[in-house]
Amino acid sequence: MQLLDLIESYNAADASTERLYAREGRRVRGGRTDPKYKQSLLEATRLYQAVLDGRTPVYRLQEAMSTSDFQYLFGDIIDRQMLARYQHTPVVWTSVAKRGRVRDFRSVNRYTLDGGEAVLTEVKQAEEYPAATVTDGKYSYSVKKFGRRLPFTWESFINDDLDALADMPNRLANAATFSEEKFFTDLFAGSNGPDSTFFSSGNANVVTSNPALSVAGLTTAYNVLAAQKDTDGNPIYVSGVVLMVPPALRITANNIINATEILAADGGGDGTGNNQLRVQNWLRNDVTVVVNPWLPIISSSANGNTSWYLFADPNVGRPAMEMGFLVGHETPELFQKAPNAVRVGGGTVDPMDGDFDTDSVDTKVRHVFGGTLMDPKSAVASNGTGS
Repeated sequence: MQLLDLIESYNAADASTERLYAREGRRVRGGRTDPKYKQSLLEATRLYQAVLDGRTPVYRLQEAMSTSDFQYLFGDIIDRQMLARYQHTPVVWTSVAKRGRVRDFRSVNRYTLDGGEAVLTEVKQAEEYPAATVTDGKYSYSVKKFGRRLPFTWESFINDDLDALADMPNRLANAATFSEEKFFTDLFAGSNGPDSTFFSSGNANVVTSNPALSVAGLTTAYNVLAAQKDTDGNPIYVSGVVLMVPPALRITANNIINATEILAADGGGDGTGNNQLRVQNWLRNDVTVVVNPWLPIISSSANGNTSWYLFADPNVGRPAMEMGFLVGHETPELFQKAPNAVRVGGGTVDPMDGDFDTDSVDTKVRHVFGGTLMDPKSAVASNGTGS
């Protein structure tokens, strides 16, 4: 995707002028409120793209960097390019976790209510209505700050090596996405597979006998999830599920879900149990396959390639986990270090001239997020070992 397309797609996704430039009330980006700013940004973007494509010599960019306005425009280009890449990169966690918003760095509580939904009791004439018992649950977490600096040298820029400039937004966007995905996976997976505290016999959310992924194993997992009940003994309605697998099970999972028919034993009228029914694959309408490449990294034992998970749709009201982001800082933010040098005789210093001591041009990314496990009744798992 071309840089201009990226910026346009970012603008379309975040079209509000206030959000686009002020990020929900924060300081205006680059201090630019002039109505001609968008046109200037477009012209600067075209110049930058032309230099990257080799259609315009790099000295044109170097000349522009020395002007009073271009350094702000250039910073906005890099910032928007990173955010566009971040928004277009597919992520796994949104399929199974609720997205939350947190006001500050202090611990926040998430409360859940269970009960009060039992089948209504008959109330006879002049009798008092019975009271319901409601159980509340509390989950706490706090968001944390994550980040990294990405320096490149003044010599690289002088040598017409624009790889650093062209690649930096992509790398920073990937770093932010990877950080979210690793943090999310670490919530429910451990070194030996499914987290033993969350997925336990006490929570009744371990697939019986830890079967390998198969039609039979998936059917068992579905039955375990469907057997969950609330505190009133009512069934928990699950309209759709997500099957999360490591890359090693990608083909197996997709073969199961995309098969047109399933051979199912019907118990057999002949007493042998060998009769088979050919049925349409009902799994393809109820199950969504999600491949999580972080599973074998977090679960570093052999179980990392055999473990698989079934999560209820997080939009049904009982999410298995939540990922939270700081209000006003819900996407990664890019910063460039101001030059700490002055020219002899006075005058401003171009930020691309770099640091006084090393001539390095320093950029950093900051991302703030956190999360927690919540309802174990919305997830089941198997380590795939068959034991």
